[in-house]
Amino acid sequence: MDPQAAEFMRLFEETGAYLRGHFRLTSGLHSPEYLQCAKVLQYPAYAERLGSALAERMRPLLPGGKAAAVASPAIGGLIIGHEVARALGARFIFTERDAGGRMTLRRGFAVDPGESVAVVEDVVTTGGSSREVVELLTAAGADVAAAGSIIDRSGGAADLGVPRVALVTLSVVAHPPEACELCARGLPVEKPGSRPPGPSA
Repeated sequence: MDPQAAEFMRLFEETGAYLRGHFRLTSGLHSPEYLQCAKVLQYPAYAERLGSALAERMRPLLPGGKAAAVASPAIGGLIIGHEVARALGARFIFTERDAGGRMTLRRGFAVDPGESVAVVEDVVTTGGSSREVVELLTAAGADVAAAGSIIDRSGGAADLGVPRVALVTLSVVAHPPEACELCARGLPVEKPGSRPPGPSA
């Protein structure tokens, strides 16, 4: 782990955001570890530091090092997406799920054809939520140039369909419930995320 990534992981440890136990992830998978980014991002100074660092990691992937807009899936991506947009000098928009569970743009948000957009999430596990945002914006005519996240739990394996970066890349153990050793031992499972299980983050 590079020194900057180690520094950011210390923020998770210091704020109690690196949880250990038995957790059901948004993807439905079970894991003994959970990174609750909201506990770090509740501190504006930390949010600004992470957003600025992520923006710098993303610049080489963006046309001219810039994006017209940054888009994030609600709720997890809101704070970090806003901070990345601030650092890039871009506007910030976010997507939400409709009653049918589909990712949509609401609240008057829109993208222009050919507009350069970066997608930002707090944590990527399988990349499902970010990939949905990429597909939504691409279908709307935007040029989704890159994606970024604070944490990549996939060890770099998640495919969002666009180039992506993360401040910290981890290979975190995760299993389907039927193959979960913690379930087999009868340990109660927690769901600390912001929404019920569905398409994965």
